[in-house]
Amino acid sequence: MIPDMTPTSDETPLLDERITGALVGAAVGDALGGPVEGHSPEQIVERHGGRVHGIVGPWHGDAWRTARPLAPYHKGDGHVTDDTLMTHALVRVYAAVRDHLDAYAIAEHLVPDLMTNPRWIPELETETIPLRRIFLAEKWLVTRLHYGHVDPREAGVGNIVNCGAAMYMAPVGLVNAADPAGAYAEALDVAGAHQSSYGREAAGVFAAAVAAACAPGATADSVVAACLSVAKDGTRAAIETVCDTASRYSDFESALRPLREAVAPYDTVGPDYRTPSLGARRPSRLHSIEELPVALGMVVVARGDYRHAVLGSVNYGRDCDSIATMAGAVTGALGSEVPSYWAKEVAEASRLDLHAPARTLTEVTREIFARDVCRRRAHEAEFARLGGPRCSD
Repeated sequence: MIPDMTPTSDETPLLDERITGALVGAAVGDALGGPVEGHSPEQIVERHGGRVHGIVGPWHGDAWRTARPLAPYHKGDGHVTDDTLMTHALVRVYAAVRDHLDAYAIAEHLVPDLMTNPRWIPELETETIPLRRIFLAEKWLVTRLHYGHVDPREAGVGNIVNCGAAMYMAPVGLVNAADPAGAYAEALDVAGAHQSSYGREAAGVFAAAVAAACAPGATADSVVAACLSVAKDGTRAAIETVCDTASRYSDFESALRPLREAVAPYDTVGPDYRTPSLGARRPSRLHSIEELPVALGMVVVARGDYRHAVLGSVNYGRDCDSIATMAGAVTGALGSEVPSYWAKEVAEASRLDLHAPARTLTEVTREIFARDVCRRRAHEAEFARLGGPRCSD
């Protein structure tokens, strides 16, 4: 058994440390998982001569520019993927609005940012608009909101149901630190512009997981409990099944196959990740995305330890950049240390300041909380005037 890595009460990380841990941890997990995405644990071992234990190069080596199906993306060598690009974009929306977000904020701020503001795109090794890198499921935002003029709250309907919205919801959880229910509700509203069904549900539950991880004294088990308290339908069932399975293991190597077997009944993609089943990514109340339950399962296996959870997620394969992004955000928010040498290499390779978004979001989060307190006190005063109970009652 590995020890529980949750900090003791005397070591409880403060808000800025948890936000930094979550955002830097998510980006590093994303970069580690990118080069082996889409492959099985067995294929990863064959390609790398064993398990991946850090940053590795592209799957096809120097042929990454032309090798299908990944060309022209340079996945590997410490490059973050669209998971991090979208996460940082959402932080910029919070910086612009400086309050809680909804689907309309996505239409008014995120979509123009994706379309009009050139940035360095690590996988393309060039500066261009993020719209040219993000996946088709994310391009849906631009298609529906900018060109289709669809009601933002309903724009996600019709998109493929995948982890596209969930993968960048960590900022919502951080803005609602220690309030999983609030994070869940806000993320559902935000994700309505992007996803429907269990893809939208996963976005809400992932935000709740990050918020729960920020609570003083939080553990892997308390995060899962918070997720189960808000999750619905197949997403709840998948998390419960996978995390129950995960609780029987203390090392990711022995947990890889059992976690896949546990999530398989809820996953619509099927056994061959590169050749999805005919029922893949369609709305359902019985199913779940694979990434979130597995990420939470790895957090349980690792007892909250960042390095163990992220490496387990990476070596799981399949959509492992998103799995490692989620596991990295949760364990980083718990306060588990993100290896500085990984963070340094990813920042340099991706030409990103991984700490700047965290500083911005910490400042904005404090502003939002202060505004929430004022709003709540104003409501309490008005309710008391109506004859409602006072706090002292």
